[in-house]
Amino acid sequence: MPTSLTRKFPPESRPVVADVAVIGAGPVGLACALEAQRAGLTVVVVEKGALVNSLVGYPQQMEFFSTPELLEIGQHPFPTAHYKPRREDGLDYYRKVAQAEKLPLRLYERVTGLTGTRGDFRLLTDRPDRPALRVRHVVVATGFFDVPNRLGIPGEDLPHVSAYYREPYAHVGQRGLIIGAKNSAAKAALALARAGAEVSLVIRGAAVSDSVKYWIRPDLLNRIAEGRIGAFYESHLTAIRPGEADILTPGGPLTVAADFIYALIGYQPDYSLLHALSIPLDDLDPAAPPAFDPATHQTRHPGVYVAGTVCGGRATGRWFIENGRHHAKLIAAAIGG
Repeated sequence: MPTSLTRKFPPESRPVVADVAVIGAGPVGLACALEAQRAGLTVVVVEKGALVNSLVGYPQQMEFFSTPELLEIGQHPFPTAHYKPRREDGLDYYRKVAQAEKLPLRLYERVTGLTGTRGDFRLLTDRPDRPALRVRHVVVATGFFDVPNRLGIPGEDLPHVSAYYREPYAHVGQRGLIIGAKNSAAKAALALARAGAEVSLVIRGAAVSDSVKYWIRPDLLNRIAEGRIGAFYESHLTAIRPGEADILTPGGPLTVAADFIYALIGYQPDYSLLHALSIPLDDLDPAAPPAFDPATHQTRHPGVYVAGTVCGGRATGRWFIENGRHHAKLIAAAIGG
């Protein structure tokens, strides 16, 4: 039976007309939608995957680095039994906020383009079975988690290579590599080693990154020192084949066994979507973020706004839920004002 979050739209329905379309149903996208509603604007949220799709893809029982009050949106309290919430807490919290605010959601619908001008946009999607979307303004809050950075080597598309680590149990008794040296790589290496996998890190730099959280880094370094986790410093992969990989190390090339490989080297915004929405980039910034007015978050495409981590371009550490959620009020004030 359909719920308020899973409505069916017959193809013959009239177009949906709204003041604001928010692209992305992550925490910042939901914050933008609810602030717009509170400003008296009509809203529709379009999401290519599940509600808070990035959190769905996080490792199970992953712990946020932030405390609950820094993850709250719309002044809805974030209840949790933990000092720092876990992935499952976040999934439950943001679902409840969306339901409490009665946000109109169109899930599993990918935006493919935008026509028209400010005040009379038509949002194009890959769901012709659903009504067309006619909106006055567009807010892009798509984050970056869905577009992993590429290794650029042969074999990276093989089935045993992934940019998303979920849990260690499928790799018990296997040998594997983790590419990267930051928080995600560190946590994955520790979990895999403790679950009985033989795992090594492949690190471009001379050391594990200083940005690894202070309670994780010593644990990882101790496991490397005792030989429980391997580490190839100042090294990078050059090719991947079923069951093995080539690594270029300071001592020369090596071929090592690898039943699984996790390339945890970061992510970037969906630039193909930004181009499809005709959002110009900031040519003066090497991270290539969208060019926008920091007071309103309107881009150089009039009527189109950006919010959250997508604002940082490839510098994905500029914005998080904690500070990105505040973009919602700026955008709602700019549109509603």
